[in-house]
Amino acid sequence: MEIVDKKIEELEPSRVRMTLTVPARDVRAEYDAMMNEYAREARIDGFRKGHVPVSVLERKFGPSLKMEAMSRVIEKAVEAGLKDVARQPLAYAPPALDGEPAFELDADFVFSVSYDVYPSFELPSLEGIEIEVPSVAISDEDVARELEDIRQRNAIVVEKDGPAEMGDIVTVDFSEIEEDGSDVPGTGRQDFSFELGKHMNIYKFDDEIVGLKAGDEKTFSKTFPADYEFSEYASKTVTIKVKVTKVKKQDLPELDDELAQDVSEKYKTLEDLKAAVRSQLSESLEAKLRRTKENAIVDELLKRTKISIPSSMLAAELAMRWQSLKQQMGVDKDERMEMFLSLSGKTRDQLLQEWKPLAEKALASRVLLDKLIEAGAYSATDEEVDAEIAKEASRTTMSPAEIKAEYEKHGTIDYIKDDIKTRKFFDAVLSSAVVKETGPVAYLDFMRQND
Repeated sequence: MEIVDKKIEELEPSRVRMTLTVPARDVRAEYDAMMNEYAREARIDGFRKGHVPVSVLERKFGPSLKMEAMSRVIEKAVEAGLKDVARQPLAYAPPALDGEPAFELDADFVFSVSYDVYPSFELPSLEGIEIEVPSVAISDEDVARELEDIRQRNAIVVEKDGPAEMGDIVTVDFSEIEEDGSDVPGTGRQDFSFELGKHMNIYKFDDEIVGLKAGDEKTFSKTFPADYEFSEYASKTVTIKVKVTKVKKQDLPELDDELAQDVSEKYKTLEDLKAAVRSQLSESLEAKLRRTKENAIVDELLKRTKISIPSSMLAAELAMRWQSLKQQMGVDKDERMEMFLSLSGKTRDQLLQEWKPLAEKALASRVLLDKLIEAGAYSATDEEVDAEIAKEASRTTMSPAEIKAEYEKHGTIDYIKDDIKTRKFFDAVLSSAVVKETGPVAYLDFMRQND
């Protein structure tokens, strides 16, 4: 299809309007071709298939045929118009027709479509970057805490005859009850297990369970505060009936050479295990500090330019985050996820609005890095990819060849290459950036901060 005139306008930094003019002869040709096609296929009483006159079709379906012809002309014209356009529409949403253009079969057809495009922006300077990171050190207390976690993970759980204490694992049957003693429908649970003291139950009734033995029953009332984390119970008083069916205690191993050997054959003594723990903490700290520096660099670079994220790209990102939340929650239907949200007093729209600023910043960061890495011509060699895979293999039971085969099977080798290029970019920026240390922050507090 011929385009006799084309005009491209910037509506905003990341959206474009394309106005096209299709000559009358092409409009008529498209309409005639469509009518001949229908005449061959139409079935109308009184006419044999393939012998329905075009005039009959026009009398019977005139307006709808004209609308379909316009749709066909628009589709073919847009395809032709986009062939030599530098900024192509994003895949998230097709070009949308602007307004209601006049369409006549024997006149030039002028119409406009608007579409989102990849953000265009001026690359920021990489000079004179100054960032701040906290001063973080690993203390003996950090190592001791990790060793205690190792003891907990290696504990043996055994049945207990006596009363339940904080730290014990109890299994209970429970239900809310009415004033007449009957169970409140939908509130009962059977064989529910949790560790006393961690408050991993909706009613937080750990204190009420302490002192009970297996076989004991207890009925009690609880009044929940106005800011209770489960909003359906906020400012509410409920009566709960609980039966303890099992009480177990954790038999913790001694912190000694034997425990170290149980953890791994690599360790012969407790000192070996302590050294390994400190090394692992140090590795985690360095990785976190690196991410902190990278994030600070991106924040500074975002201040030096303006990136407009198109609405369709943002909508796709939010939809992906919604799907990810559903997977984390083990929910397959939107309605069920929305029901869970309602329990905390939120709607889906409210949650998406809360996510929007972070999602927009994440997209801008991604777009910025992609362009800067492209401008810097950073690359990843096969040898570097193999080295990354070997490093990953050292932390697993798989061989480098097995891991590489998995990446190739799923077509994700490029992800490794992208990571290598990104690391090279940040290495280059950090080599000239000024990194200042702020006041000291405890290791655990620092590690708990969101990236």
